Amino acid sequence: MKLTKYRVTKFRSVQDSSWIDCDDVTTLVGVNESGKSNLLLALWKLNPARAGNIDILHDMPVSELSDLRKHPEDVCFVTADFLIDEASAQYISETVGCRCIPDSHVEVSRYYDGHYCVNFPDGAPAPEGAEVEDNPEWKYDDVKLRDAVAHEIPKFVYYSNYGNLSTRIYLPNVITWLDGGTVTGIDVNEDQVRTLRVLFDFVNLDPKEILELGKDPKVIALQRTRSSNATPTPDEIAKAEQDKEQRSILLQSASGRLTREFKDWWKQGEYKFRFEADGDYFRIWVSDHVRTDEVGLELRSTGLQWFLSFYLIFLVESQNQHKNAILLLDEAGLTLHPLAQKDLALFFENLATNNQIINTTHSPFIVDTANIDRCRVVYVDSNGYTVASSNLRQGADALNERSIYAVHAAMGLSVSDIMLQGCQPIVVEGPSDQHYLNAIKAFLIREKFIAPKQEMVFIPSGGVKGVPGVVSIACGKSEQLPYVLLDSDSSGTGAKGKLQSGLYRDNTTKILSVSSFCDVDRCEVEDLIPFALLDRGITRLFLTVEDYSFVDDYDATKPIIPQIESFAARHNVSLPEGWKVDLAKSVKQALRTKSVKNINAQYLEMWKKLFETLNN
Repeated sequence: MKLTKYRVTKFRSVQDSSWIDCDDVTTLVGVNESGKSNLLLALWKLNPARAGNIDILHDMPVSELSDLRKHPEDVCFVTADFLIDEASAQYISETVGCRCIPDSHVEVSRYYDGHYCVNFPDGAPAPEGAEVEDNPEWKYDDVKLRDAVAHEIPKFVYYSNYGNLSTRIYLPNVITWLDGGTVTGIDVNEDQVRTLRVLFDFVNLDPKEILELGKDPKVIALQRTRSSNATPTPDEIAKAEQDKEQRSILLQSASGRLTREFKDWWKQGEYKFRFEADGDYFRIWVSDHVRTDEVGLELRSTGLQWFLSFYLIFLVESQNQHKNAILLLDEAGLTLHPLAQKDLALFFENLATNNQIINTTHSPFIVDTANIDRCRVVYVDSNGYTVASSNLRQGADALNERSIYAVHAAMGLSVSDIMLQGCQPIVVEGPSDQHYLNAIKAFLIREKFIAPKQEMVFIPSGGVKGVPGVVSIACGKSEQLPYVLLDSDSSGTGAKGKLQSGLYRDNTTKILSVSSFCDVDRCEVEDLIPFALLDRGITRLFLTVEDYSFVDDYDATKPIIPQIESFAARHNVSLPEGWKVDLAKSVKQALRTKSVKNINAQYLEMWKKLFETLNN
């Protein structure tokens, strides 16, 4: 199943977060103390891979604790909407004896007493061989159905900086902590204990066993005779030697595995790890191809410590569920160098091939400006509660000004990158155009149809009136006018004429119209997209229209946007604000999984012609 959105209610600083839309990678941006962590913790406790117990005393809002704690079974703290894939639909159908439809949605809620409720916004699965109305006793919230859905929802793995690994490890203390005890005079937080636990799971040894295998033969003799003058027997000496050799080989094997697998994650250098157990102590030593001398992990960068600790948590807690686990990363990589923070965007993108990621940050370097639509701003409202919003416009709410700063700072850094690093800017009319063209670019590069000379960056101008201002910024130090791609509707055609007679009078070939690549009259960027990719997003717009489908009216020879608006008007459907952007985002997501065989040759030629023009 794939998480599409979630909502947190009555959890710590959150009264009602509102729905938070989720992508392959979703970034929650906000200042310290805005409540970002609480939005992750609530989702983690929906279905944690490990730990994540509900703590009524600390999880319920303090202001309502005295009332809410009396009836925890009535208080829902998180609801998540999942898209049901074919495998999960089959499992649910076979387990319950119903007809669960792939690509339908299910909402899963969890309450403070730990129980789950499920709801199907697209309609409940029908009993096998009969319709729901023919069998009124069969209900979609049947316990068996609920349990089948709960079985299929992803596990959540949560990680924060507080769990960074301590590598000066005294094994007797670790054994006490892992057994739930405390050590006088030494403070250790729950997250650190958790990381220590997964470390030893990774090594595949119990700390008690490590101690036992490393026991000195004199200690063995002392335990046998209870005499301080005891002398170990030849058998005890031989067994101690064998045990230590076994321990050394096991640690060497685990060290080699970590070194090999970690190389695929961390791109800031090639590191070699060595686990060592010496008496009652366990250490992690690190070297790399530049600094070949081994030093303890605690003497290396905190960024490396974060990556290693997170890696172990992910590897162990998700176990064999890597493709299903959703990763929740709190202030990911905050201790990394800014360039390494920027690399996290690529790291997340690669990791998201198998695992959805939700991360929090207040650093502009971790905001992926190529996918700015994945950001959600988190801030405290006028009542002091944490809320989340997809509205990234400056000044959209006076209270989110500070929280949104990181996003706008990141966009400013992106413009700087364009000017300073020689990227090729292409100015487009709006964010939906940006999403479509980024998706097409990624597809063509992946399928090896194009190899751009420079990184192509599509910059939305906020409409045709904003093109001249954006062009002046995007010229960069080369002072060369960028390409501009305009729709071929009346406003785009008018803007093209003004630019060609003014700013671009000596560079008219750099003003491109969509009609140069598409045969549809008065076409827009949306008309460069096959209907098969648009269909799902359009269907979601018109779920309330019964017994009638947009495709029945669709005319491929006419621009699609006016047809969508006309269909909505005829059926009294109010199109939501930002629907064009949402449609573009759905296409962008769908195209990630498509290959050449899924794209009509006519559209493939349009795309190749457009990008070959831009690449000249």
